[in-house]
Amino acid sequence: MGPDFGTLISALSKHGVECVIIGGVAMAVRGSSYTTEDFDIAYAHDEANIEKLVAALKPYHPRLRVQGEPSGVAFKFDARAIKNGGNFTLLTDAGNVDLLAHVDGFRDYADIKSCAGYVDAFGSEIAVLSIDGLIRAKRAAARPKDLLVLPELEVLKEAQERR
Repeated sequence: MGPDFGTLISALSKHGVECVIIGGVAMAVRGSSYTTEDFDIAYAHDEANIEKLVAALKPYHPRLRVQGEPSGVAFKFDARAIKNGGNFTLLTDAGNVDLLAHVDGFRDYADIKSCAGYVDAFGSEIAVLSIDGLIRAKRAAARPKDLLVLPELEVLKEAQERR
């Protein structure tokens, strides 16, 4: 079962979490045919925002997503853990969620945010990484799965530029 995007977006919005949707969900919003099994967000890594992020996701019982552990691994999901970490792959009651304080190809959250635009999703205005931002992140990550989607993103960029 994939993530419950509506639930996750509503929770983040309700708590005022400063974040940008990236990865496969952002690709789909921007017109890609790519499907995803997780919900990737880049988030501002300041203390106030981390508190909001924890409040938004805690009701969904976040566990660390670890290969070979289908139920995830319990850990203390609190502001201290998130502040001391940065990037987390989580299994929640609402699906897989990747929290990213650091994204390949970007200096910091402000740099990510500058490459995003707002869209209405599930009744909430949420920031979503642009096609240019997605291309930048995928090129920098350079994993095989990222390189495979670059041609489609380039075509989407060309179509966008023609409009």
